[in-house]
Amino acid sequence: MLVFLNGKFLPEADAVVPLNDRGLLLGDGMFETMRVANGRPFRLAQHLERLARGVEFLKIQLPFTPREIQKFAGQLIGQNELADAVLRITLTRGAGQRGYSPKNAGAPTFAMTLHPLPLVNADEPLQWSLITSSFRVPAGDALAAVKTTSKILNVLARAEAEEKGADEALLLNTNGEVAETAGGNLFWIYQDHVCTVPTGRGVLPGITRAVVLEICQTLGLETQKRIIKPEHLRNATGIFVTQSALGIVPVAAFDGLPVAPSPLVDQIASAYDEMLRRE
Repeated sequence: MLVFLNGKFLPEADAVVPLNDRGLLLGDGMFETMRVANGRPFRLAQHLERLARGVEFLKIQLPFTPREIQKFAGQLIGQNELADAVLRITLTRGAGQRGYSPKNAGAPTFAMTLHPLPLVNADEPLQWSLITSSFRVPAGDALAAVKTTSKILNVLARAEAEEKGADEALLLNTNGEVAETAGGNLFWIYQDHVCTVPTGRGVLPGITRAVVLEICQTLGLETQKRIIKPEHLRNATGIFVTQSALGIVPVAAFDGLPVAPSPLVDQIASAYDEMLRRE
């Protein structure tokens, strides 16, 4: 597998970063993950827009323009001959001296890597069991809007879910409100409204989340951005998770209890799959 590192295409085994890279030592960086379909990164422009906002917030210099990144991504996909995959862009502040201060950091580290799609049984519809995690995300934290490489909380939440036999973890914020999942955004159906949590409550503004809201508008489905406690999710007639790698994943069980299905989830998922193939 070839990767792209700091302007060069290299075999994965030859792509190395120094031990004093701040991304490795401190999680001082950010990343974007997107689906590649039919040889094209899905919604690349939106991912690059979010990357640019994160770069401005973290004050890390982006070494390539969006046009150059788009060109390099296309070349990476073509050289690896992976028409359907997952593309990850990683940016760190680069190598630096020990300590938290970003002074004297070197040139940023910029990498793009391709990964196989997650394995899914074609004979069984993908459905997840969801549990409420004991870990909490800060409510109202501006950093939540940036997809940083500091993801240990998400790692521990996912590990906690897997230890309990679940597929994914629901993260609450420090107010006890539903925020997001360890690896995506949450939607639920209530009285034929497609609901999700507003940003600014510990929620990353996901690209697939934005696509679903766009789909709902196209289909004429009513949407609401609501603050909700986890116990009120029991009243939902459909819950699903959105993320870039898998798209839309219906939730079949929440905290050990079955979730009532909704035909709206299937309708949205079908529209998303069609958009993925078309774009």
